[in-house]
Amino acid sequence: MDAGLATAAARQSQVDAVLARLFSLARKRAEPLGAAYVELWDRIEASTNGGKRFRPRMVFAAYSALGGHDFDAAAYVGAAFELLHTSLCLHDDVIDRDFTRRGVPNVAGAFRDRALAAGAEPATAEHHGVSAAVIAGDLALFNAYRLIDRSGAGGTVRARLLEVMDEALFASAAGELIDIDFTLRPELPHVDDILSMERLKTAVYSFEGPLQAGAILAGASEETVATLGEFGREIGIAYQLVDDVLGVFGAEEETGKTTVGDLREGKRTVLVAYAASAPGWDGYADLFGDPALTEADAE
Repeated sequence: MDAGLATAAARQSQVDAVLARLFSLARKRAEPLGAAYVELWDRIEASTNGGKRFRPRMVFAAYSALGGHDFDAAAYVGAAFELLHTSLCLHDDVIDRDFTRRGVPNVAGAFRDRALAAGAEPATAEHHGVSAAVIAGDLALFNAYRLIDRSGAGGTVRARLLEVMDEALFASAAGELIDIDFTLRPELPHVDDILSMERLKTAVYSFEGPLQAGAILAGASEETVATLGEFGREIGIAYQLVDDVLGVFGAEEETGKTTVGDLREGKRTVLVAYAASAPGWDGYADLFGDPALTEADAE
């Protein structure tokens, strides 16, 4: 194996170990409180699996490049951002009324199905599933902050790490609200408005924050931390643009999601904003956001 790949795999293993310890301890604490609570923690752990772990990789990249050498501490910080991601995904699924993720039931879907099996009516079962997902997202969010505390960072470094985590969450919440407010507008938002939303919703917690956290942990100057934030903002927006393209033109067998979902949902993306400004859009505008959109209409 290439040395760089071997190092990346080792760092990911450290992050996985941090998360595994957290969930193992949580399950032990949950056992006296009932089987349903243990199952909830199992589902939260499952929600953290299968991802690319690039938020921890951003932390490690900045940390190692700037001379950091306590990779156990960096693993805790990286795991914190991974758990923040899990929390936001759990809550995002609630907002989007999704009961699956990556082709399998998410927390809401699993607890909905559990309620259905117990004889609940469909509407009651869905409410049960959504309620469990909100609780799960709250637990993941709280423990993301706990992992920062467990990193061993102290004093000013710990305070700055918590500030970065706070800014990531604060910005993401604003971006999420702007995103859902877009659906209330009769007109499509402009490209710049969508780029601003995507930066807040995704780029800050996925790229800006992790890169800055790695730099802070390594003892970098505030100028370097700020520069990495600017860099993270640009690559974060680029990542989201690629994701939007894949959401419509990607290969479903590779992305794991339908290519008509965003169009049926009426998701406001840069692609759609650009298309709406082009001649001929009026002939297709009624199809956008149609829950019954067919593959042929999408094409």
